[in-house]
Amino acid sequence: MWALIRRWTDYSRFGVWCSKFTSQSGEDIYYRPRDQAADLPQHDYWLFDSKFVKLHFDEQSRWLGGEVTEDPHDILQHNYWRDSALHHAARREEFAAEQSV
Repeated sequence: MWALIRRWTDYSRFGVWCSKFTSQSGEDIYYRPRDQAADLPQHDYWLFDSKFVKLHFDEQSRWLGGEVTEDPHDILQHNYWRDSALHHAARREEFAAEQSV
């Protein structure tokens, strides 16, 4: 899992703090500040084997729904973005220490 931090709020700090528990149980978690992610899409998404889901939120970050696709071109592009994001991201432990979380 990787996440882009848009702005620091009490809730985002809490999320980084809580992620230590899933990280300790084996989940790889990476973070990258949004202002360092100009090369990435502005939408949120999840990748699953041969599908991806584009997530939709309104201006107040409220969940509106998801859009599933199996289009190979879209999946390949989103895999590329994932790989680029991970290459430039910090592991959870490093990021939390830098942010004093």
